[in-house]
Amino acid sequence: MSHPFPFRQIGDFLVTALSDGKMLASLDLLSGINKSDAHSIQSHAGITEPGDIHINGYLIQGLGRTILVDTGTGSLNNTAGQLNIHLAAVGVRPDDVDTVLLTHCHPDHIGGLLDSAKQPVFKQADIMLHPLEAQYWRDDDNRNKANERGQRNIDLVRLTLDTYEGQVRFLNDEKIVAGILPVWLPGHTPGHTGFLLYGEEQSLLIWGDIVHYPHIQSAQPAVSILFDVDSIQAEETRKNIMEKAVSEKLVIGGMHLSQAGFARVLRKGRGYCIDYAENNEQDVT
Repeated sequence: MSHPFPFRQIGDFLVTALSDGKMLASLDLLSGINKSDAHSIQSHAGITEPGDIHINGYLIQGLGRTILVDTGTGSLNNTAGQLNIHLAAVGVRPDDVDTVLLTHCHPDHIGGLLDSAKQPVFKQADIMLHPLEAQYWRDDDNRNKANERGQRNIDLVRLTLDTYEGQVRFLNDEKIVAGILPVWLPGHTPGHTGFLLYGEEQSLLIWGDIVHYPHIQSAQPAVSILFDVDSIQAEETRKNIMEKAVSEKLVIGGMHLSQAGFARVLRKGRGYCIDYAENNEQDVT
C-alpha cells in the first residue's frame, strides 16, 4: 500500500493522518491572549493564514481492523470535507471501516458520518463515544440554553446518533482492541476522549481537540477557545496532558495539528511547543 499521507507504525498498527481540509475561522475565537500576541505566535511559526483551523482524521489499520478516528466535516463545510476522498486515496472504502472512534461530537468531527442525503456513510462500523458525550448532546436543558447555531449542532448530533442506532457503542476504561486505550480528556466537551496506541518503541496519543491553534495553546496553555464547554477544565486537561506527552515522550496526533499530522510536545520557557520534526525528543529552552 502506498502512503500519500503522513503515517506512523505504532506497535501492530499503521496510523495514517488524513487531512479533511481547513475551516475558515478567526483568532477572535480565543480568550486569555491579546490578539496581536496570538497573531505574532502564528506568524513566527510560519503560518500565513493565522485564523484558519486545519482538520485531521486518523486511520488505524492492523490486527485485521480498520478503524477511523473522527470523520471530519463531511458535506457541512465548503472548504473541508476531504477526509473520505483521502480514505479512498489509501484504498479504503467506507464499508471497510469496522469502527469509528469519536473524540467528541462537534460538527467537524462527526460531519462525515452522514452523506448529503443524511444517510449513514459507514454502514458496517460500530460508532464508539464516551457515554458523557451522548448524555450532553441528548440533554434538552442544554438545547434550550443554546443559541441558534448551538441548537443546530445539537440537532445534528441527535440525528447522527439516531441514524446509527444499533451501531452506537459506549467507551469505558477498557481497551478498544489490544494496543488501543481510550483516555478521557474532559473540558472541551464533557466526554471529550483521546486514544492511546502503545508500542514497544513509541506510543501515540491522538488527543482530539486539546488544541485548536497548536502553536498558541502550547506556548500559553491557559488560552481557551469559544467552543470549549468548560474552559477551566479544558485548560487543566491541556496542561496535564501536555506534561504527560513531554514526560512520556509520546507522539501526538491531533485533529487540529497541521497536515503533518504527528508531533512531539517539548517544554519551552513556562509553556510548551509543538514540534513537527521527526524524532526530536530533546527539551528546548
